[in-house]
Amino acid sequence: MSHRTFLMPDVGEGLTEAEIVTWKVSVGDTVTLNQPLVDIETAKATVELPSPFVGVVSELHGQVGDVIEVGKPLIEIEVRDDSSSGATPAPVKPTARTAVFVGYGTSEENEVATRRHRRAPSTSTAFGPVVPTPSVASVVTAAHVRSTPPVRLYAKQHGLDISLVPGTGRDGLVTRDDVDRALSGTQRRTPSAPSNAPTRFVGHDLEPWDSGPKEERIPVRGVLRSMAEAMVQSAFSAPHAAVWVRVDATPTMDLVKSLKARPSLANIRLSPLVIVALALCDAARTYPGINSSFDAANNDVIIRRSVALGIAADTPRGLLAPNIKNADQLDLVDMALALDQLVTKARAGTTTPAEMLGTTLSITNVGPMGVDGAVPILPPGTSAILVVGQIAKAPWVRDNEVVVRDVVEIGLSFDHRHIDGALASGVLSHVGRFLSDPAPALLAR
Repeated sequence: MSHRTFLMPDVGEGLTEAEIVTWKVSVGDTVTLNQPLVDIETAKATVELPSPFVGVVSELHGQVGDVIEVGKPLIEIEVRDDSSSGATPAPVKPTARTAVFVGYGTSEENEVATRRHRRAPSTSTAFGPVVPTPSVASVVTAAHVRSTPPVRLYAKQHGLDISLVPGTGRDGLVTRDDVDRALSGTQRRTPSAPSNAPTRFVGHDLEPWDSGPKEERIPVRGVLRSMAEAMVQSAFSAPHAAVWVRVDATPTMDLVKSLKARPSLANIRLSPLVIVALALCDAARTYPGINSSFDAANNDVIIRRSVALGIAADTPRGLLAPNIKNADQLDLVDMALALDQLVTKARAGTTTPAEMLGTTLSITNVGPMGVDGAVPILPPGTSAILVVGQIAKAPWVRDNEVVVRDVVEIGLSFDHRHIDGALASGVLSHVGRFLSDPAPALLAR
């Protein structure tokens, strides 16, 4: 037997630390290759780390809630001399024969290349169960409960043993929807709380207003801390400015409705947000300066001619903004598939760190919350973010007559260090024209 130390790996391309969420093993346990050892939460995502060794756990470095720096000891394992070599796994490209960070995935999974050959019919939607696909991760985790900390907390608050809940998420992940389905036939321990009581989110689930504690402290860690730090950095480093306009989006709504009626698109999740995303990418091609960032250290403006489109997603873990790589190269169907995958993974807690990095242009959609507009803060490293309000029936002057149309307010926050009002207004007007008459622009692509 020999002693092996598994060091905290860098699962996020430059992240410096991670918080221990759940230990899946204890001292004295025998572990196999790729067996889940621990759930960790970085500033970007929750990741499940598998064992790179076969042996017996001899020591755990840290308790739940502790923050461990990358490169510091995480767990000690006594292994047979012929079962492994080296102190830590080398940073190799994961394959079916190597350890895969569940929730981090292989490099292929990190590429959002939703081309037509991937358009097989799917029952996955952004608001429904995701059909898991077989993978090495699903095999090695079949005997273990996989879920996110908010979902585990939610199940615990309602007296449900989450180990008894079948998971429908990726690789058997137990989602909040799975817990709700299980609770529909289970007596809750808190009958005084009505089943439709509102739930408040501050990075994770909280108890309903009437049944929660009078005062509660929430540690600012992981995604919540990352969001707080990023917003402060952005607000006090870049001079924000904003423009906005109301748009007649009736043609966009008519187009989405007609596309949904096509049998060939029955398995594609189409929404006005798909058209908005295409419109913003089209605007970036016309106005490349909007797809940029300001490098204060070198006093440079970096113009990028490939859009990594960030989409703000409201999730049980807090606000996440993963991005779609090369979004400017996608057509309508590809964009719909990419958005569906992005939102589904964000809400299931399986967004990878790589999918959170490199955003060049962003969209935040506040419309589903019943909000007409907002002035969002720029995500760090970007210079513009488009905000989309609710699309609602409203009076509109058309051909000198007042008619009822589908109207939306869109706005653009931008970094006024290098983007002036003329450029921002040009981009926003371009998006507005696209939404008011999307068919010609889509046919021209």
